[in-house]
Amino acid sequence: MDIYEKILKAMAEAGKPLKGGEIAELTGIEKKEVDNAIKKLKKEEKIVSPKVCYYEPKK
Repeated sequence: MDIYEKILKAMAEAGKPLKGGEIAELTGIEKKEVDNAIKKLKKEEKIVSPKVCYYEPKK
């Protein structure tokens, strides 16, 4: 499982929008790496941001 899959899985299991720091804690991935992955996932439209700095998988 790569970093993107781990992040998407953590978001889906949380059932609510998460901040980058929360994602880092849940996955054990460094926050800087999480931030970079979030940028890529947003660009690919796999996640959305319902409010500033919170992210969830696109439905």
